[in-house]
This record gives sequence, C-alpha cells and structure tokens, in this order.
Amino acid sequence: MRKVNEMTDDELAQLHVFVHDARKPLNRISMQAELVKMALDGDVPADKALQALDKIITSAKDCSAKLTEMTAAMRQDTLASPHDK
Repeated sequence: MRKVNEMTDDELAQLHVFVHDARKPLNRISMQAELVKMALDGDVPADKALQALDKIITSAKDCSAKLTEMTAAMRQDTLASPHDK
C-alpha cells in the first residue's frame, strides 16, 4: 500500500472524501450518544433515548459501509497501478 506522500492528487482528494463521509456518521453517533446520556440523567424523555439508539445503530452501519467502500476503492486503485508495487 502506498504512503500518503506517494499518492496522486486525485487519490488524495478521493481519500479526503472517504474520510469526510466516514466522519459524518461518527459525528451522528457522538451526538446521539450524548442524547442517550441526557435521557439517563433524566434531562430528556426516555423515548428520545430509544430513538437515539436506533440512530446510533444506523450510523454505525453507515460508517461501516463507507469504510468498506473506501477499502474496496483503495484495493482497486492498488491493483490498477502495478508500477507502485
């Protein structure tokens, strides 16, 4: 696998997109976890915690899918660039 400083500008741009796309669901997970914490403290209704947990599960699946997509794309790029091996 190539190091970041050996990547082309296009590859770096694609990597940044993948990282950004993976961060979105992670940020949602963090925000929803805070909501669950508030519900456990009694600051918001318990039903909000259940909704937040559903969103956490969905966001975790979204992040996993994005990471799978990223690794597949990186594998294709590596296979398509035999001069970098």
